[in-house]
Amino acid sequence: MIKIRINELLKEHERSFYWLAKETGISHTTLWRLKKGKAQGITFDTLEKISMTLKCQPGDVLTLGRNNHAGKKRR
Repeated sequence: MIKIRINELLKEHERSFYWLAKETGISHTTLWRLKKGKAQGITFDTLEKISMTLKCQPGDVLTLGRNNHAGKKRR
C-alpha cells in the first residue's frame, strides 16, 4: 500500500496543514483525504504542488508500506 507522508513532512518543515492548503491551492478536503489515507489516488499535479511547496522530491511524499497481498503470486 502506498502512503502519503504529509504529516511527517509538515512536522519536519514546522508548517501546518492549513499553511499547505493555502500555499498549494489544494482544497482542505483533498489534503485531509490524503492525510487520513482516504484517497484512492493522487494526481501528478497535486503531487507536484506538494513537492514544490515543501521543497522535496515526489518520492519523499510517497512511501511504500506493508501490503496484505505481499508475497501472493498473480496468475
